[in-house]
Amino acid sequence: MNKAIYLDMDLCSGCGACAVACMDQHDIDPEKGQPGLKRIYQIERGEFPNAQIHHVAASCMHCQDSPCLVACPTGAISRDNQTGAIMVNRELCIGCRSCAQACPFGVPRYDNDGKMHKCDLCKERVEAGLEPACVRVCPVEALKFDYPNKVQGEREFKLVEKIVNAVIYAASSK
Repeated sequence: MNKAIYLDMDLCSGCGACAVACMDQHDIDPEKGQPGLKRIYQIERGEFPNAQIHHVAASCMHCQDSPCLVACPTGAISRDNQTGAIMVNRELCIGCRSCAQACPFGVPRYDNDGKMHKCDLCKERVEAGLEPACVRVCPVEALKFDYPNKVQGEREFKLVEKIVNAVIYAASSK
């Protein structure tokens, strides 16, 4: 099982450091019309006085069932055996955008040449034993790069901890 990037929305401040690190790692220049591979979304919920703002740092999910991979008519999209990342061979890409129509997360981006460009999980960094650039720079450690089972265990622990703290608070308030 390969490692994956996970986001803890409770920690993400929406600072954009991950998006900038990604652009730097992949030599992306937005002023030349090159699309960023990581996007920051702001989600607002509730109403005053109980309004909440959450941030989501989004990029390719490198899905296990990868609908983009299945939709690509030229075989330009494949899974890297070593990292598990969904990769794009831009030489095979014809810019038909079938992958964009298949992706439920709106991940595929297209350069000025009309060919798809997306997160490659910082393949070179991961192969060298390093974290992806976005994970490395996150100042609040909202992004994690680890095995899915380990991250799920940590999430379950945090949920149990929140429940226990709520029960303790309720008991002490009586």
